[in-house]
Amino acid sequence: MAYRLTQYAHGGGCACKIPPGELEEVVSGLTAAPPFEAAGELLVGLDDGDDAAAVRLDGERAVIATTDFFTPVVDDPYDWGRIAAANALSDVYAMGGQPLVAVNLLCWPRETLPFELAAETLRGGLDVCGGAGCHLAGGHSVDDPEPKYGLAVTGTAHPDRLLRNDTGRAGLPLSLTKPLGLGVLNARHKATAERFEEAIEVMTTLNDTASRAAVAAGITCATDVTGFGLLGHLHKLARASGVTAVVDAAAVPYVAGARESLREGFVPGGSRRNLDWVRPHAELSRVDEDTALLLADAQTSGGLLLAGEVPGAPVIGELVPRRDDGRTVVVR
Repeated sequence: MAYRLTQYAHGGGCACKIPPGELEEVVSGLTAAPPFEAAGELLVGLDDGDDAAAVRLDGERAVIATTDFFTPVVDDPYDWGRIAAANALSDVYAMGGQPLVAVNLLCWPRETLPFELAAETLRGGLDVCGGAGCHLAGGHSVDDPEPKYGLAVTGTAHPDRLLRNDTGRAGLPLSLTKPLGLGVLNARHKATAERFEEAIEVMTTLNDTASRAAVAAGITCATDVTGFGLLGHLHKLARASGVTAVVDAAAVPYVAGARESLREGFVPGGSRRNLDWVRPHAELSRVDEDTALLLADAQTSGGLLLAGEVPGAPVIGELVPRRDDGRTVVVR
């Protein structure tokens, strides 16, 4: 029997994340200093919605901690495992770090799907971690009505060379290291079972090379583009940095077939929620609704968004002084 994993979940990949506006309300009161003496200095926490937490151990070392897991984004379990692992590791790369060790997070409907599929999912995660030079050791599993998979990852970085949301400044270019449109194509895959090889290649490609290039270039401001879409992550970065991001819509790259799939109605609910959330903070009058939706498309294992330039990444805009009307994102 052939199993289509995407049919066993209500959403897929990072498109199933809690909407950003709702999430910010949930965590808004969780940033107070702890009433105890903590080991190490917390460098990055919840304040600006960065991709991972970072704690200084000493003058040369910071530990980075993150976790990410989601429902199937593709039907093939091995590919799903690879995508989920690459996506989880990306949070460490987005902070300028190197993953050191990860543990599996597996939720499985044990009476519905055979464990052979779970084994293939775990094998995909293991292969990606091996390619990243990251140990994958153990983890945790639960019986769950929906299949879910991901990793909890620990990495290291130099505490003075972290990539973070709040260090952007006016005059810096904006670069994007992977094309958009993954959410749209994943929605089409879920509905039709069509396989999109370029999308799988993009989602399983690590952000390690771009991360190292960014740190080497002296870049300090970055994030990865995942479930909140380019516009959502850019809004958070610009808001934290006190600037406005100007995006050249014509310069933004897309995965082949994304625009056509959007016109045919394949849009994740998460992408629409992203656009609704960011619209009050953005100037979008110069682009049509389809373009706005693609710019807000919920990505899974997307690229890095950098306030600076690295080889091979197109420049898609720039940071400018915060506009008088308070808009954080302008699309032209």
